[in-house]
Amino acid sequence: MITLVLGGNKSGKSDFALDVLAKGPKPCLFIATGKAKDLDFRTQIQRHRITRGPELEVAEVSEGLPQTLRQAKLDFPAVVVDSLDYWLFACRETGCEEDKVAELLAVLNEWNDTELVLVSCEAGLGPLPGGREIRAFIRSLGALNQGVARAADQVFLIAAGLPLTLKQG
Repeated sequence: MITLVLGGNKSGKSDFALDVLAKGPKPCLFIATGKAKDLDFRTQIQRHRITRGPELEVAEVSEGLPQTLRQAKLDFPAVVVDSLDYWLFACRETGCEEDKVAELLAVLNEWNDTELVLVSCEAGLGPLPGGREIRAFIRSLGALNQGVARAADQVFLIAAGLPLTLKQG
């Protein structure tokens, strides 16, 4: 089963995804895609590590998410990815966005057995971003979220810590 958890920044989507994962089979793998580039984000990542607990194995990836998912599927009955927006940004930075998005969607369309929870920002809910690069990223993220939602069995939007069911399969 594939579950997509969408929401704004600090909406509670990561906590919701971890709750979904906690109800699934064990052992679980947490795939983190965010790379700390400043002190504030390093502190946030450290807080996440502490609250996840030592029993949850963690893998940190950049644009290699599709390959990591293929391997995780063989080794773990449950996997969470937090988050697709950071992953997409890493792919844009390295110039491999189009190929990696196609590869990820292919992995998801072949997914079976392993419980997979994907977290992503739903970034198009706010004001229109001013810069061309930011608008391009928002368009790409929107397209990625739509592609993942099509492949997902269930989709939730988290607002103010509350889940709204968008798709139930």
